[in-house]
Amino acid sequence: MHELFNLIYEYFVSFEFIQIEDTLKAIVDTVQSVHESSVAEADVSLDNTSQPNKFLTVLDIVMKGGWLMIPLLLLSIYSIYVFVERYLTIKKASSIDPEFMLNMKDYLYNGNMNAAKNLCRNSFSPIAKMIEKGLSKVGKPHSEIDHAIESVGKLELYKLETKMGALATISGVAPMIGFLGTVLGMIRAFFNLSHSGSNIDPTMLAGGIYEALVTTAAGLLIGICAYWFYNMLVNMVEKVVFQMEVMSIDFIDSLPENS
Repeated sequence: MHELFNLIYEYFVSFEFIQIEDTLKAIVDTVQSVHESSVAEADVSLDNTSQPNKFLTVLDIVMKGGWLMIPLLLLSIYSIYVFVERYLTIKKASSIDPEFMLNMKDYLYNGNMNAAKNLCRNSFSPIAKMIEKGLSKVGKPHSEIDHAIESVGKLELYKLETKMGALATISGVAPMIGFLGTVLGMIRAFFNLSHSGSNIDPTMLAGGIYEALVTTAAGLLIGICAYWFYNMLVNMVEKVVFQMEVMSIDFIDSLPENS
């Protein structure tokens, strides 16, 4: 009988341990599944929050700048137009036939004034126009010829520098317009923040600030490009002026002494 009771006791004890082990195993499995699902949801939320930044294009940034981006866009287009147009014009003015002055000296030495004038008319460079004016004064004192050439040179220089002042203006105005857009954007951001009441959202202020800074970045970029365009054209004009001075002096020295 005693042995029978011992067998019954051992059976119930082993059955209870088996149930406890199964219960603990089920609890551990449940905790692990909950942890894995929470980690997966966190990864998905991080991917969703970072996704807009990956697809933020330049066009999206420009559109955030507001209506002041319109005058900045117009200034950028005009500055590019002026640069290309002046670059081609000055480049054409600086291209001179190397044989031009040699032929001119031959015509002057032989006294063939008509051929010298035709040579100038067939060339469209500022230097040819200056020398043509000097040819019309041949026979007069050198000082008068020099003065006539200098007058035409100033006129041709003015033509070369046409519209270049606009680039200098844009280089200063564009950043100022950008700063104005930033100030207006900051005012709008803080105005919206002050009227949000207790529902203050940091993203509201951050979004307004980065939108306001777009105009500053655009204005500075346009101003830097316009300033670089202007200085490049100025250097090209200075080279043309140097060529004009050298060739005008060479022309004066080639004239007969009795002129």
